[in-house]
Amino acid sequence: MSRDLKLLAPYVAEAAKELVILCLTAGLPILITQTKRTVFEQQSLWEQGRTRPGKVVTNAQPGDSPHCPPHDFPGLAFDVAFRVLETGEVTWDPPEGRTWEEVGVIAEGLGLEWGGRWSGFPDRPHFQWPHWRRVAGGADPTGGKSPSGGVIGVT
Repeated sequence: MSRDLKLLAPYVAEAAKELVILCLTAGLPILITQTKRTVFEQQSLWEQGRTRPGKVVTNAQPGDSPHCPPHDFPGLAFDVAFRVLETGEVTWDPPEGRTWEEVGVIAEGLGLEWGGRWSGFPDRPHFQWPHWRRVAGGADPTGGKSPSGGVIGVT
């Protein structure tokens, strides 16, 4: 699975870079762990916990995930983890006394949708472009409106 920001739509890549910088500044060092997935990778993740051993990690089959949108569209989602600066260790546990909520709020300020808000299947490390299905279908990434708040990279 790729961590290459060049495989994301440019406005998603810009938001991902900005999120990493803002989180580091806030004392929440994160790194991108996944960007775009191939159909095979998405299918394999979907099968995990269903037809293969392991815990279910996604409800999205290929073409129904912003990591693997239809029609060879660039990726519209990315996942992150925390990085322990002293050791370089990658972990999904926030630094002591900190929370995923803090990362989610920063991301939402950039105009991203945070998977940690999902009620049925919370996915705290996941961030995606809002209304990604419409965007992958050719809609304007802004929804036809001028960007507001912290939405970056789309004019």
